[in-house]
Amino acid sequence: MRFDIVTLSPSIFDGLGNYGVLGRALRDGTISLKTWDLRQFAEGPHRRVDDRPYGGGPGMVLLAEPLWRAIEAVRQEAPADAPVVFLSPQGQLLKQHLIEDLARRPGLILVCGRYEGVDERWVDAQVDLEISIGDFVLSGGEIPAMALVDAVSRWVPGTLGDRESAVCESFRSGRLDAPSYTRPELWRGRPVPQVLLEGHHEAIRRWRDLESAERTRSRRPDLLTEGAGIEPLEVPLGKSEKERHN
Repeated sequence: MRFDIVTLSPSIFDGLGNYGVLGRALRDGTISLKTWDLRQFAEGPHRRVDDRPYGGGPGMVLLAEPLWRAIEAVRQEAPADAPVVFLSPQGQLLKQHLIEDLARRPGLILVCGRYEGVDERWVDAQVDLEISIGDFVLSGGEIPAMALVDAVSRWVPGTLGDRESAVCESFRSGRLDAPSYTRPELWRGRPVPQVLLEGHHEAIRRWRDLESAERTRSRRPDLLTEGAGIEPLEVPLGKSEKERHN
């Protein structure tokens, strides 16, 4: 799977290949990642990418034209049906079902916003999906893009040594994962639950299922009321060429 990231700060992503399963997947070619410096697609000696908003107000707004040129350049290298994903506070909340859907695609074009926002005409023309990682505001889309790359990559075959690691994780079934324990059996007076030591696989499965349900009820009851993990996508992916250019 290929990730193309349009950003004003390409160097932020340099460390992704150095650590953990994501680094290994990048080194062995399971996934690939290329950053595109938005300023390289701006005009003038100062490579200006922003301007003041019409109607007044604080902050600066990213210009539509450099973004348009960047996406057109990326499409020359990215998989033909890779959707353009804009990381923004206005986007659909990133959840497990969406991560798994994105992981089935051959590539993603991620665009990191900055400043007060972007010209909405560019969003209408080229963006297939807006994604937010939470109800809060960051200085830019780079950290959300890293989170998305990491989460999606875990579902690309070959990234994890054990496929079950992804299947059994929290949110996979709309619930939190059951608690985990390891050696020693007794730590500072706290024992490992006896059922985990007896080797009865069906009893362990039932215990984990009950613990998962109870943990979800006590810590994230919203997951139960929202039906997380099964709701359909709120924004269709894959605009036609006509829709992108009109």
